[in-house]
Amino acid sequence: MPDILIRNIDEETLKKLKSKAAENNRSLQAELHEMIDKHAGHDLTKFKNLVKETIAEYKATGVKHSDSVDYIRELRDSR
Repeated sequence: MPDILIRNIDEETLKKLKSKAAENNRSLQAELHEMIDKHAGHDLTKFKNLVKETIAEYKATGVKHSDSVDYIRELRDSR
C-alpha cells in the first residue's frame, strides 16, 4: 500500500489531531486513515445530481405542494 508524507504540519493542528485520535481510542495514524477514507468516500457531485434528478421528477408530475410555513404558524398561533 502506498504511503503519504505530509510536511510542515502546524504544531497546534497536530495537537488537535492527536487529541481527536485519543478521544476515539485510535492511534494518530489510524485516525488519519479514518479521516482520509471518510473524505475520499464522499462524492458530492453524485449526491448533487441525485437531488437535481429528484427535483426534476417532482416538477414533471405537475403536483403543487403546499407551503408548510402557513400551517406551522397556524398551529403555533392556536396554542
